[in-house]
Amino acid sequence: MLIYLCSSSHGYGHAARDAAVMQRLRRLRPEWTLVMSSGLPSPVLTLLLGDTAIQQRICQWDVGMVQADALGVDCAATLSALDQLEQRLPHLIEAEINWLASQGQPVLIVGDIPPAAAALAQRLDAPLVWMSNFGWDDIYGPLGAAFQRWADAATESYRCGDLLLRCPFDLAMNWGLPERRLGLVCASPRSVPADLEVFLDAQDAPLVLVGFGGLGLSLSRDLFQIWPNHHFLLPASADALQAHKLAALPNLTLLPDELRPVDVLGRCSRFIGKPGFSSFCEAMAQGVGMHVVERSEFAEASALMAGLRRHGQHRCLSRQELDAGAWQLDQPLMAPSDAPLSSSGASEAAQALVNWVEDHL
Repeated sequence: MLIYLCSSSHGYGHAARDAAVMQRLRRLRPEWTLVMSSGLPSPVLTLLLGDTAIQQRICQWDVGMVQADALGVDCAATLSALDQLEQRLPHLIEAEINWLASQGQPVLIVGDIPPAAAALAQRLDAPLVWMSNFGWDDIYGPLGAAFQRWADAATESYRCGDLLLRCPFDLAMNWGLPERRLGLVCASPRSVPADLEVFLDAQDAPLVLVGFGGLGLSLSRDLFQIWPNHHFLLPASADALQAHKLAALPNLTLLPDELRPVDVLGRCSRFIGKPGFSSFCEAMAQGVGMHVVERSEFAEASALMAGLRRHGQHRCLSRQELDAGAWQLDQPLMAPSDAPLSSSGASEAAQALVNWVEDHL
């Protein structure tokens, strides 16, 4: 059996949750061939997967939204990128059909959540399972007439699936499919290098992880100095120029490239970042309080923030507060209104895929 996962190239969050599911699936069915297909750089996928037995195919299946920075989107650039992708997709689909045919195995396509996964599945006459907390139709629809044909086309593609694995913090996804609701979908932490572990254990100040996704976000070094009694951890790979400027700060440590944020998150008392599915899942699963900078122009953000208030310890920051260093780290966290979510979503998704294959193929 070959599981071919088309992962969105919109950002690292889709790849992070997809890698978590593939890792769990590998444990359940080590004899299956697992393939993760994404437009993200191979070193990123290798780090997230942590398992060379899971194959990679470098393919850009979607655009999502082109981001101006970690908190803003560029609608004009997105429309241009969608036009360009439309021209490239037929060749990409043909190439992947030929590669999959050469493998000589039955195939299940999983989409998170490029609409083009439907065209690939149809050409292969293969079943298709979607996994996400939103579809691009949910994102494009509110953006006006210029995006309407893309929203309509996405909805048509999504309705071609056989099953929807519905993640938390979800938008409508009204596609008329059978559904299985999941808990928090995230990876488990891995061990950190021994020298870093000793260094972190020796810190008297509370540890705070700062993360704004793959694009990163430039923050002045002066802002970290407002909080001398906190020690900040920052992924060095997010913004190389910023990392260079921040490296000399006494209360900041750059994380090595071979570490994922989730690997150190559990050592932290707080997390500062943007609304992001994987960040929310990882922090909630490890019981870490989140200081989240609200963003607009992206419909998923409202669902994420509503879920944060329901299920996570938090404080909400405006962009102005972020830029002014008013990060509220000295304030108590706001308690969630509802019970915590299950942290077993990745295992649930993997088991659902196994069950679907065994019931239908």
